[in-house]
Amino acid sequence: MIDAHRKAFIEEATELLAQLEVSLLELENNPKDSEVIAKVFRSLHTIKGSSGMFGYDDIAMFTHDIENVYDHVRNGEINITKELIDLTLAAGDQISFMLVKSEDASQLDDNLTKEILTSFRNIIADYNSRNNKTNEIKTAKPAGHSFAASKPVKTFLIYFQPFQDIFLSGTNPVNLIKELKDLGDSIILADFNSIESLDIINPEDCGVSWEIILKTNKGIDAIKDVFIFIEDQCVLKIAETDELKKLKDEKSFTDFKNLLFETSKIQKTSITELLEKYQHNETPAEIKINKKENPISKESPESNRESETASSIRVSSDKLDELVNLVGELVTVQARLSQIAAKTNDPTINLVSEEVERLTWSLRESALNTRMLPIGTTFSKFKRLVRDLSKELGKEVQIITEGAETELDKTIIEKLNDPLVHIIRNCVDHGIESPQIREKAGKSKTGTVKLSASQSGGNVLVEISDDGAGMNKDVIKAKAVKMGLINEKDELSDSQIYALVFSSGFSTAAQVTNVSGRGVGMDVVKRAIESLRGVIEVKSSQTTGTTITLKLPLTLAIIDGLLVRIDDDNFVLPLSTIEECIELNKKEITNSHEMNVINVRGKIIPYINLRERFGITAKRPDIQQIVVADIKGNKTGFVVDQVLGQHQTVLKSLGHFYKDVKGISGATIMGDGTIALILDINDITSNEEIHERNMLEQLSIK
Repeated sequence: MIDAHRKAFIEEATELLAQLEVSLLELENNPKDSEVIAKVFRSLHTIKGSSGMFGYDDIAMFTHDIENVYDHVRNGEINITKELIDLTLAAGDQISFMLVKSEDASQLDDNLTKEILTSFRNIIADYNSRNNKTNEIKTAKPAGHSFAASKPVKTFLIYFQPFQDIFLSGTNPVNLIKELKDLGDSIILADFNSIESLDIINPEDCGVSWEIILKTNKGIDAIKDVFIFIEDQCVLKIAETDELKKLKDEKSFTDFKNLLFETSKIQKTSITELLEKYQHNETPAEIKINKKENPISKESPESNRESETASSIRVSSDKLDELVNLVGELVTVQARLSQIAAKTNDPTINLVSEEVERLTWSLRESALNTRMLPIGTTFSKFKRLVRDLSKELGKEVQIITEGAETELDKTIIEKLNDPLVHIIRNCVDHGIESPQIREKAGKSKTGTVKLSASQSGGNVLVEISDDGAGMNKDVIKAKAVKMGLINEKDELSDSQIYALVFSSGFSTAAQVTNVSGRGVGMDVVKRAIESLRGVIEVKSSQTTGTTITLKLPLTLAIIDGLLVRIDDDNFVLPLSTIEECIELNKKEITNSHEMNVINVRGKIIPYINLRERFGITAKRPDIQQIVVADIKGNKTGFVVDQVLGQHQTVLKSLGHFYKDVKGISGATIMGDGTIALILDINDITSNEEIHERNMLEQLSIK
């Protein structure tokens, strides 16, 4: 059983590996970007340090050699190449595998680990070999020849105060001080004033802070790297002050170290206060320490911790799910309270009911917002996918992302990953042509896949487009006829033809490859998107490429619905798709020759009689209602007995036995305790009857 600390480490390491991959792909495009190089190094350094703290010594040792290479890269001594990026990505994959298989070492591929390490060590060996040759050449040059000066030495004043509970994370601050000493000459003063008396001391608390003067040619980044994996568990200040300028030569540095030693034997002292006295050449006997403002502001660790905690906090997704579930129950109870208040007609109860409704609405919005994540967390994964696919297929493809800040419910984001993988693989394999074909067509050799997201009302639109060859309607139709999906004489619109590619087993690939050709991709996409109550739209041109649009709800937990009634049964339709409600009387049914179509302001709209669909045989009213919805860009009506109005709907699963019921996506509990079924209007309309009605509509318009 993995303890809580190791579990937290695995979560953090997984996030760091994701950041590392994004940084590496960015570095491939901008190999001289020092900020991105620093991000890569810091990710590796943090993974190495944290893994050592939590007992993952194999990961720490593996990452050490990779970090060494990027330390040389950071110093401008080794150049970024495509081969180095490939190797580092492979190393990141291996670290990820080592994390997952850490409990079962027998499943690790030791040969691959050794192969990757050997490659990185060869890079270091090659650098050392070149560096030694350069030094030999320099030594052989005439004495009067001028050489580039070594890196300048700087003097830093450092204040380090760990939080009291730092030992609980497995960190020993003394080891960090030792690592700091390795960077150059240092003067270190420990402050024990915060340690409590022996009768009340807690041995698990850290009560020591340190002041350090460090002379180094490594720079401030190297100092920060020492503390990088505990930066949220301490107060850390690093500065270059005017007082430090007198300590640059070796004699002054040694003199000050001796002065500090002698002074500390006489009285409590501080490096920062002693520096000012040293400027006046005072002896230990003459120095009298007065309280004054420290050049490095020493913040209270408690106040620092509060500011850190206020900015962000890691919460288990299970806890968020439970919160939303409880809010859903509260919405149901609030609906019951509103019904009771309406019946009693008591002003006091009505007032309380309205206040509870307002608070419930605010709590609902707040709870749902806590589960909202930017979709960019998913988008960033596909840069690696496109890079690897284009390499495998011998194509040149770039991916562009837009709208990464658009937010979606975390549940939808998790379930969206696989459909997007299938779509993007199809774009790269089927859509984007080879560089030679693109050049002949007058296009750039490099194809482009664009991934964008935007919010539209209560929905999010995710578009995946490519500038490839587009879909060939004749080829798709011929394949569909061969598979028996349609008849050769069927007249289909462009959208209906493109929809055929989502049929099970459908593929137009000439041969099966590692990427595609088995016909098991796009039907999975359709099922996954429809399970999210989403809609897929396809537009394609053989000159400009293909665009696939996914229309998704913002959340799956609580939705705004339209409550309708058929006989004594209640149903809910998703409000986001509803456009209008109109009356349907017997005369209009007669005029349409019972073909289930209605003329709405000169436009013929097909409709589905839900009474017939659900086998409800009770007497129908003289006047019914048609709820008109926008389904995949087409208007479709749903006939009900009565429209009751808007209803805030908490989705409940139908359970294992009823999970495959067609046309129903779930249920909700009404205020009076009765059940209302939530209609899956996409599933209801995706059958041959509706295809036929759509064709009737087109014929009527013609």
